[in-house]
Amino acid sequence: MANAASGMAVHDDCKLKFLELKAKRTYRFIVYKIEEKQKQVVVEKLGEPTQSYEDFTASLPADECRYAVYDFDFVTAENCQKSRIFFIAWSPDTSRVRSKMIYASSKDRFKRELDGIQVELQATDPTEMGLDVIRSRAN
Repeated sequence: MANAASGMAVHDDCKLKFLELKAKRTYRFIVYKIEEKQKQVVVEKLGEPTQSYEDFTASLPADECRYAVYDFDFVTAENCQKSRIFFIAWSPDTSRVRSKMIYASSKDRFKRELDGIQVELQATDPTEMGLDVIRSRAN
């Protein structure tokens, strides 16, 4: 279950909630946190389907790293309703160096556990994951 490189385990809930978001659209977003003492990734916050992108960005701490998944709905130029599942690696400049290293080294393995990610974003400040960025990457 754990990866030798980073030693991080992934709590089952992380995958279960992701599957619910992907298949049933039970959530708009999921924020994941690494519990350093337990050495595992856990679900920190779930966003209701009615919540907005602003609600999502507001739930990311300003000076701590997180992983997040966001289910983005949009309308194409041909007027089709579509959605894209974004994986966001949030690593603000102000977070601890050790924390950034742990999140960076565990990211690929964690992302592999979530089958169905369509777009990946790295963000070190809010402008790098603004709605305009999300929109341009969704198409």
